[in-house]
Parts: sequence; structure tokens; C-alpha cells
Amino acid sequence: MNTITLTDRKNAAISRGVGMTTQIYADRAENAEIWDKEGRRYIDFAAGIAVLNTGHRHPRVIAAVKDQLDHFTHTCHQVVPYESYVHLAERLNALAPGSFAKKTIFVTTGAEAVENAVKIARAATGRSAVIAFGGGFHGRTFMGMALTGKVVPYKVGFGAMPGDVFHVPFPVEMHGVSTEQSLAALKRLFAADVDPQRVAAIIIEPVQGEGGFYPAPVAFMKALRELCDQHGILLIADEVQTGFARTGKMFAMNHHEVAPDLMTMAKSLAGGFPLAAVTGRAEVMDAPGPGGLGGTYGGNPLGIAAAHAVLDVIKDEDLCNWANQLGSRLKQRLESLRDKVPEIADIRGPGFMNAIEFNDKVTNLPSADFANKVRLIALEKGLILLTCGVHANVIRFLAPITIQDNIFVEALDILETSILQASAGN
Repeated sequence: MNTITLTDRKNAAISRGVGMTTQIYADRAENAEIWDKEGRRYIDFAAGIAVLNTGHRHPRVIAAVKDQLDHFTHTCHQVVPYESYVHLAERLNALAPGSFAKKTIFVTTGAEAVENAVKIARAATGRSAVIAFGGGFHGRTFMGMALTGKVVPYKVGFGAMPGDVFHVPFPVEMHGVSTEQSLAALKRLFAADVDPQRVAAIIIEPVQGEGGFYPAPVAFMKALRELCDQHGILLIADEVQTGFARTGKMFAMNHHEVAPDLMTMAKSLAGGFPLAAVTGRAEVMDAPGPGGLGGTYGGNPLGIAAAHAVLDVIKDEDLCNWANQLGSRLKQRLESLRDKVPEIADIRGPGFMNAIEFNDKVTNLPSADFANKVRLIALEKGLILLTCGVHANVIRFLAPITIQDNIFVEALDILETSILQASAGN
């Protein structure tokens, strides 16, 4: 079955609303490599959009899931609970930032985790309003869309969003928004649009994902914590994309001196199996009544087993340290291209959550065309890349942290060649 035939079948059978970055149809995968149905091999710098920090089919993850298959695959924890669910909650409570008692719930997707975090915040505060940031991404459910700070493609055509959601600019110095300006926008919001005493939560990605891999400044996160404490607002850290060693620490919030009240997790939590979580202050997490939280598949035993293995791998293979080393090498290679590639506007990101941003070399405006050109050239050479950003002019790097050194070097060579080739033809 060739790719053209499969694409025709896909177009006939699947809604066009399910976008596809590539026309690669996976046949098998191992660590940082994918082979398609035609036998072509690719280096995977997308990792299922940050899901595979421990790589495709890590042997310990696969072994844990196989062992769970021999016991049971589903009971619904709300009907017949199981110890592994309890133990994983205990582990996340201990790992999450903050020196206070915590509790956890498990759900299935990142969007579902965000929805539940908002529910919990509203139940705990008795308030309804939520503040999010421009450029942020929090999912494709209705509350997720409302919180997301980007219209195209996430909100177009879906009608009115849930109310009592407000947005302020995220601090990105290179795009003219300082920490002071973002905080001033929050204060203007409180003065003009919503009483802070009606705000249940402020939700923020410590490093924006879809928005362009912009890290939140340390001073901004500290000021945000102080502002929340002043007004009795809960701070929600969306760590769906940033969690589990990606930024060089277990969670991106570990880079900050303050802790969130609630934290959402998903993606790399279970190494490719669907699992998400909300972890937060025990008294806040206990605000909803019994039955107010949960879901039929939440905390599926296979995902729970995989997550235990993922946490073991992160610790035993020292992945936080590896993320810092790999990210440093990647950024050094990209920095070496600055003098040759005038389109490079910025290179950034903590740990191995890195990005390169491109502007047009004549107008100095964000260039989505150039970023996409680099992506397509690299894809032709066998390297899978993803773009992101409000202006779609950013390439983000999400390779498995477990990537073998020779594969990493090969990928860097392809990346460099692709950027140079795109610039030469621009």
C-alpha cells in the first residue's frame, strides 16, 4: 500500500478538520526513528508533539504495559480501584513543586486535565472567571478553546466560546511585550473588565508551546504568584507540553521560585499511552464533591503502568541532565549559523525544549514561509520537524531525550543543511 493510495483513503474517510503535518504513514518506530509503510526511515524531532520524551517504545515502558495486560486492562477506577493508580498519585504529589500537601486526579487528555483544573478552581474559590494569555494553547474542547490565545485554526467556525474567560498579552520581549507591560495589562483588566474578586484562576504555560516556545520570565512568574495571593486567585500551571524532563527539570515550574496551586500534565507522562493528570494543593483538590471529578477511562491501568515506567526511566537514565546537554548542543549548532543565515531572529528554550524563530531578511517581519521551507527541506532529507508560533514562523524541537548520539549528530547535520539551503534559495 503506497502513500498516495493511503492519502486518498484518508481524504475519503477522515474529517479534513484533523490536520496532518506530513504524509508519512508510520509502520514501526524505535526511540527517535520512524519507518513508514514504504520502508523509508525518518528521524523524529516531533515525538508525537512532546509525548515521547522517553522515545518510541522504550523497553521498560513496553515491558510494564505487557505485564499489566496479563493482569487487567480496565475496571474504571471509580468502580473497582487499583493500587497502581494510588501509587502514581503519590509519586506525582511528591514530584510536583510546592512544599505543601497535594492530591492528584487522573484523566485521559491534556484538554481534559485543563477542563478539570478549571472546575476544581471554580469549586474551591466559588468564583467563575479565568484569565489566560495571548498565544497560549490549552486544548480543543470548548473551555480549552476559550482559554487558548489563538484564533486560527483553533476557534474558527465553532461559534461562541464559554464566557468569563479573559486574555492578556504574554511577556515576549522580542515582540514588544515586557514583563511590566504584561502585568500592567492584568491590572487594566481588573480595572476595566473583571473584578479580581470574581477571578477563580490564572492559567499559564511556563513555556508557551503552540505559541512559540517562549519561556515565562522568572520575574513575571514571581509577580503573578504575588498578584494571585493578593486577590485569592489560584495559579494554574499548564505543564502538558513542558513536563517530565523536557526543560531540563522534571517540570518547567521547577525553574521558578514559586509553585502553582494546580498543575496540569499529560503528553510524556505515559510515554505514548493516553494519560493526563491534575495535581494541586490538597484542600483545593478536595473542593469538588464525590462524583464531581473522574471519567470512564481516566487513569486507565495501561497508561498508569506506562507512567510508572516513565518516571523510573527519567530518574535512572538521568534525563533531566541529558535534556540540558542535548539542548545546549542543539543551540550551539544553531548559533553557529547566525552569520550565514540572516533569517534567524532568535534561538531559545530551556533544556531540550528549544526553538528557532525566523524573520524575513528584507522586512524583518515574521516569516512563516521560511520556517515551512526549512521544515519541508528537512522532511525530504528524513528529519521530521514541527512549526509553531502565533505567526507560524518558529520551528520547535521535541526529539526524544533518549535519542542516540549518532542519530542526534545526523539530525543536526540535516537541520543545518536544510536551514542553509532554505536561506540560499530565499
